Amino acid sequence: MPLPLPRRGRGSRLAGSRVAGTSLPRARARSPKRAGRGTQLLSHAQRLTRRRHSSEQVTPEPEQQADFRSGKWLEERAGGDARDSQQALLAGMGSRHRFFSQEEVVIPCASDNDSGSVDLQLSNLDDIKKGESSIEFTDLDIPDIPGLPLESFTDSFRHLAYEGPLSEASVQRLIQSIQEVIGGHPLKGELEKLTFLQSLSSLSQNIPYDETTDTFILSHLEDIVHILNDLVQEEPLRSLFNPVRQEVFVTIANLSYHNVHLLFGSEDRADLFQLITRSMITLPPLKTLTQLQEITPSGPYDTECLYRQTFQAFSEMLQILVVKDPHLENLDTIFQHLDPWLQSPKDHERKRATASMAQVLKCLSKHLCLKPPLRFQRLGHLVAVMALLCGDPLQIVAEEAAEGTHYLLHITLRMKYVTHDKKNHPNLRKALKRCRDFLELYNIKRFYRYPFKIAQVFEVFLNSDELCQFVMTTLDGLKNLRHPYTQQAAGELLMTLVKNAESRFEKVPEIMGIICARLSIISQPRVRQQIISTVSLFISRPKYTDIVLSHLLCHPIPYDRYLTELWRTLEAELPSTTWILWRLLRKLQKCHMVPTQEKMAYVAVAATCALYEVFMGNRLRAAMLRLFPQLLMTLLIQIHHSIGLTMSDVNIPSGLYSEQEVSTEVTPLCFAIRATKSLLLRTLCWQEFHIMEKNKGWTLLEEKDRHLQGISLLANTLLERNQLLAHKVMYLLVPFLNRGNDKHKLTSAGFFVELLQSPVARRLPSKYSTARLKDWLNHENEAFRILALRGLYNLIRHQEMREDIKSLLPCILDSLYETDEKIVLLAIQILLKLVRTMDFTTLAAMMRTLFSLFGDVRPDVHCFSMTLFGAAIKSVKHTDKKGVENQVLDSLVPLLLYSQDENDAIAEESQRVLTICAHFLKWKLPQEVYCRDPLYIRPTEAGKICRFFGIKCRGKINILAQTLMYSKNTKLPIRRAAVVFVGLLSKYMDQNELSIKGTDWIQNDLREMLHDPEPSLRIIVSQALFRVQKAMAEPEPEPSVCWLRKLMGCLPT
Repeated sequence: MPLPLPRRGRGSRLAGSRVAGTSLPRARARSPKRAGRGTQLLSHAQRLTRRRHSSEQVTPEPEQQADFRSGKWLEERAGGDARDSQQALLAGMGSRHRFFSQEEVVIPCASDNDSGSVDLQLSNLDDIKKGESSIEFTDLDIPDIPGLPLESFTDSFRHLAYEGPLSEASVQRLIQSIQEVIGGHPLKGELEKLTFLQSLSSLSQNIPYDETTDTFILSHLEDIVHILNDLVQEEPLRSLFNPVRQEVFVTIANLSYHNVHLLFGSEDRADLFQLITRSMITLPPLKTLTQLQEITPSGPYDTECLYRQTFQAFSEMLQILVVKDPHLENLDTIFQHLDPWLQSPKDHERKRATASMAQVLKCLSKHLCLKPPLRFQRLGHLVAVMALLCGDPLQIVAEEAAEGTHYLLHITLRMKYVTHDKKNHPNLRKALKRCRDFLELYNIKRFYRYPFKIAQVFEVFLNSDELCQFVMTTLDGLKNLRHPYTQQAAGELLMTLVKNAESRFEKVPEIMGIICARLSIISQPRVRQQIISTVSLFISRPKYTDIVLSHLLCHPIPYDRYLTELWRTLEAELPSTTWILWRLLRKLQKCHMVPTQEKMAYVAVAATCALYEVFMGNRLRAAMLRLFPQLLMTLLIQIHHSIGLTMSDVNIPSGLYSEQEVSTEVTPLCFAIRATKSLLLRTLCWQEFHIMEKNKGWTLLEEKDRHLQGISLLANTLLERNQLLAHKVMYLLVPFLNRGNDKHKLTSAGFFVELLQSPVARRLPSKYSTARLKDWLNHENEAFRILALRGLYNLIRHQEMREDIKSLLPCILDSLYETDEKIVLLAIQILLKLVRTMDFTTLAAMMRTLFSLFGDVRPDVHCFSMTLFGAAIKSVKHTDKKGVENQVLDSLVPLLLYSQDENDAIAEESQRVLTICAHFLKWKLPQEVYCRDPLYIRPTEAGKICRFFGIKCRGKINILAQTLMYSKNTKLPIRRAAVVFVGLLSKYMDQNELSIKGTDWIQNDLREMLHDPEPSLRIIVSQALFRVQKAMAEPEPEPSVCWLRKLMGCLPT
């Protein structure tokens, strides 16, 4: 038995509603003639629909208003006169939707003649009530925005109000029929479904008059939700053949009008809301539905007319939801369900969702309830979505979105007017004034032509969370690969918002994360550059610089092509570029401030790589020149830290290389070297770069043992070729030397000591020069001691610095005892500069130390120690000669023997210093001393030399014993010369001493040498041994006899 048919009187639907696909011609139901002559009589469901709407009244619009959009909505007239339209609709869906003819319904919208200047009437702000009463606002509290229609929606819902209560019998019949379905009676066929829905709608109209009806519906609300859910699920998603879906929307609207909400309040209701939204929005395009009807006839309903009526019912349902409960929380819910479709890649889905959202916003703008709590958590997201839609490639979508944004601005103004902090009242006045000034320049109704201007209008009213929502949503718009124009709009929106909102953003790391993820999918270079410009805006704000840098540095290195492009194209004004580069540099410097770790920090390598990319881009060249000293020294220090490391020695954050392996072809060192090279080239240090290349300076920098040599080469080159930059580096290093770990200080010190050659170094206070070098002389690290002596050597060039350096002579003399050759040589070089200024005590002490270095295994130490010894002898004053005479005599034998050294430099220096000693003693050396041949092959010359020194040194030093000591020297030429001299000197020994000591001690040492593996030495030892024995047996004759013999030999015969 069919369900009883209720009698209902219905008026027009919402006068402000818009139908779906408004750019399409208005639909007319198929007339019986078009349906074909052989069609059967109307079905019972069709007659039922006709009976339902037989009493429907339509309130005509007084006049047709101008539409600021394309005008497509108003171009199409429903052809024929009113009678033809009525007959057509009766053949289709009945009289319920007669107002689809253009003559009967005009969608109200802003006219073009109200786009003049905007007067926000800021004086109204002075009337804000104090205390809690200030939350009660009317539309008069907020100044009007041009273009907002002022028509009331009060009369729009008259069709939902029943003229009087139903009879008790009718109510019982309706309750019984509904209860049967709730109890499990299945709804079979279109007729039963429509009857059930209409019965439910009719019963809902009795709620204001009958408590029983109210109780019944509320007690079975979840059952009703479940049944409606099943009805919608049974409808095919890809076709529209009956009005069941439409009646579901009407039923929900009727119940909502009487405050029975089927879509809010529980998970099941939310599911129903989602289901009906998907059911409506995902229908195929109207053209497809029409073609489907031609292929598969759908009965007596005209598909185009049915579609329009169904969509209008859906739109009205959404509007009733906000009219009956106009809280922002409900708008949040509606937007949550429409949001996926507003961003749909399918044009027809996006068009329906946009039209629905625009009508919801229009409706809410006139019925908005501003009583707390005001819970609208997605304002920034909604503004961004509507802004992106204003740039939609479909003009009808853009126009709908522009109108919706128009009403959204009104809602936002009222909401912010209520919720603003009283302390920020001046800020609100300022924001409203900015809004007014902007809207006076740009007509708000043209948002669809200039979507990025929405950011300028709304930005002043969005808080930090809402700004973040806006940015996140806009970035999601970059994923739209099908519509490049949407990408372009997203780029413009993002850049405009960031430029205007300045420092009011939060969650910047999340924003940067999405930007970096989207770079690879942006197809348009212009849009990609806009996004990079947005990053530049963020990074140039001091508040965000470190945040943005930290995020950008947390990416795999070497950077991919998109991040490389980002680093290379960063742009900002000069102060900002300097700030950006400085903060990036500080990221790297902080890694050098901590003690050396087992693994290098990843940010150090990433920052070095980033610096290289920035240098290559050359957009920050002015900042590079300004920060050249800091950049150069930091990169050199990074090179020092990176020597010998691979990427496995870097503390890489977990998950960073989840999708790719760490490259084995790159190392931290290669990044640092590349960055340093590019820095020199970008700052026009071409000659410095060439000299480093020519002298293999980069190779020196890369080697652990020769790193400081590379530093020294670069510092000297810079000082020679570009003194201005060198002096800037020197002044930087004054405080720089006190920071960081040992490698940091060591590299800085290596560069600093070379720059002390500059005359500018004379201006440095002693605590920054000599005092610091003195500390390094006592440093436990050998490298620092070397650098200290190097610095002192450079400072000695400045005459006015020598007095300060003389105070360091004890420390410098102690350096002569060092085992490191570099330290000893540097100390000797310094002492050579100071030897003429030394006092006698210091001079004598130095000569004793130098004498101990004669014969040092380090050739250079040996040679330069003799040089300094000779210089010291020359520096001895006449009055002090007696004090060093013994030291000079003791040096004669070593110098004489080392003149036979196989090292030509040592041999020549020995002869030269020996000459100085002879001059000091006022001796004239025999010419045989300067013989270049080995003396063991020149016994005659050797004999003359020995006779000279034997006679001169007799009674002064034990020259034979001293010579015998060198017979054990490691060098063969020295041993040979010593043995030859022992044999020849033996006959010039003091006879008294010889008689006391004998020659056994000499012979014993010589006999040991008879077993030497060198044959030539054994022969020479044998000869020397023979001479010693002979000297003992035949003492040398008295000198007087010798002179007498000479005299007798001169007489003539």
